[in-house]
Amino acid sequence: MDSTHARVPPGASAALVEALATGGAITGLRVRRFVPLARGPLGERLITVDQTNTSVVVGERVVVKWMRPAEAPDRAPDLLAHLAAGNFTRTPTPYAAVYRDEPDGGLAAVVTGFLPDAADGWDWCVDALLHQLDGGPPADLAGDLGALAAELHCALATPSETIPAPVAVSHRDWAADGLAVLDQARRLVAAADDEDARWFTARMPRLAADIWRSREVDRAYVIQPHGDLHVGQVLRWRGGLAVTDFDGNPTLAAPAGGTLTEPAARDVAQLRTSLLHVGQIANRRTEGRHRPAVADWCRRGVDDLLAAYLRTLHERGMAHLFDERLLRPFEVEQECRELCYAARFLPRWRYAPMGVLRSWYD
Repeated sequence: MDSTHARVPPGASAALVEALATGGAITGLRVRRFVPLARGPLGERLITVDQTNTSVVVGERVVVKWMRPAEAPDRAPDLLAHLAAGNFTRTPTPYAAVYRDEPDGGLAAVVTGFLPDAADGWDWCVDALLHQLDGGPPADLAGDLGALAAELHCALATPSETIPAPVAVSHRDWAADGLAVLDQARRLVAAADDEDARWFTARMPRLAADIWRSREVDRAYVIQPHGDLHVGQVLRWRGGLAVTDFDGNPTLAAPAGGTLTEPAARDVAQLRTSLLHVGQIANRRTEGRHRPAVADWCRRGVDDLLAAYLRTLHERGMAHLFDERLLRPFEVEQECRELCYAARFLPRWRYAPMGVLRSWYD
């Protein structure tokens, strides 16, 4: 097991699942149940690609995600309970959150349903676009992503016992936050002292002007968002599409001691820019041989995603959740967040947000 994983003894995940199914006690842990879990097979299989926490499939039907103490989020259980209470079914079935039974005990594990044949969007979206470029069927997937995002936001905005007042009005200065992220990106990109750094620095005034446009919005409806809604969080499995991972974005922190609330446009901006990143990945995989076709797919994709999102909100009487004036400022800010992430953790990723920004500002 990788040294960064939480240390989980063999059999611990199966024992936890059996205890949840039978109502038995779990020494050293306390349980918050969401949806009843039936008894079933208990064979264990480690998901080896998860490098931060440890995910174990039990009986090919349940996933136990063991959290490292330092990494354990505190928002996911409330959101899962809220969605379960509202009968939102387009996420892996949330069975339970398990906490360490000690003073200030943090989240130890999250137990959810296993989705057979699931692939995340960095695989299935990219593969669909590559197949289209190779003469296959059109990769018309953006509308489904937009509808899923809207369904999620409608569920998040519907009251439950867990979150009885899920929608509020905020007067935050969105531009101040965005300009701070832009300045952080400028410093991190400039450190590379290369052509990208010079390009980015030269376009700072235009980037800042687009972020500044969020000052047009003096009040906005806010919800507890997904918080890290990109195509990689959308699984395609035998039953369709499902959204996962409500841990949030480490670069989008809640106020000290507070709850993360954001306009719905924040999630939409990230989802749309991630679709543009799919295009950048496809360009890299094909060595740029299909740039015009990829650019066309990206333009149509973000439009189709937004149209389906707005249509679904309107059909459900939730159109007020979305203020389109925030969309481009948040998209520019998101690409700056991507540049910061690349500079700190994954330098090879810089090409994707930089490619998107060049497509907007060249």
